[in-house]
Amino acid sequence: MRKMRLWIILVLALASGGLAAMLALQYLRQQASPLARRDAPAGKVVLAAHNLSVGSTLKAGDLKLIDWPGGAMPLGFIATAQEALGRGVITPIAENEPLLAAKLSTKDAGGGLQVTIRDGMRAMSVRVDEVMGVSGFVLPGTRVDVLITLDPNPQLNRPEAIARTILQNVQVLASGQVSQPDQDGKPIKVSVVTLLVSPDQAELLALAAQQGRVSLSLRNTLDTLATKTLGANVRELSGIAPAAAASSLPRQVVRARVQAEAPRDPGVIVEGYKGGERTLTTFKHP
Repeated sequence: MRKMRLWIILVLALASGGLAAMLALQYLRQQASPLARRDAPAGKVVLAAHNLSVGSTLKAGDLKLIDWPGGAMPLGFIATAQEALGRGVITPIAENEPLLAAKLSTKDAGGGLQVTIRDGMRAMSVRVDEVMGVSGFVLPGTRVDVLITLDPNPQLNRPEAIARTILQNVQVLASGQVSQPDQDGKPIKVSVVTLLVSPDQAELLALAAQQGRVSLSLRNTLDTLATKTLGANVRELSGIAPAAAASSLPRQVVRARVQAEAPRDPGVIVEGYKGGERTLTTFKHP
């Protein structure tokens, strides 16, 4: 009787173990089936056949059409090549990246630099030389400050040359006719740099180019904080007087203030005695 019970327990253990193994195998197959199963394509999506640069106009050789699997379609995707042909690229697109409406211009806008100009902004070019262009490192996509140097003009109460920053953190759209940065970061020697500015800034930049010499200073792209400066003039370079005083006061007032603040010259005092009488004689410096 006892031996019979042992056999029954053994049979039940084997049966329960086999059942557990079957259930575990079935569960693992259910979990692996979504990975192994190929979902039916949800639709067609147009991809970039190669890297596309800003300002380029899309042609048939720039596009390829694929089936997009799954149910999550990219927002704003282009479904047919006809929708993309002739449109301009406004942000860089990598190879095999889906073409989205937000990265392309409208159908009638075409390509070129004009499609990269944001609403309410303007593109304006300034003439620079190799030095003013930071030795060719003012490349498309970099950020610069714009400085102006003005010659002396007594009629405008400007007795000496001055330099000051008129615009800060301005984006460079193009260096010469190049609107894409060099992949290796090599300098580009150009005579004209195109900046992205507001209409008010465009007016100030046009006046600066007509009145003086425009220079550019390259800044860190991540540095977006504005810096307040007082400008610089010849007096500050020579160390005669602070720039603020020299630029805000007429020449006669500055001279009088310097004389008033200068210490008095006591001269040389000579002590003498004559017949027991003490005398003091002061000799002034010429």
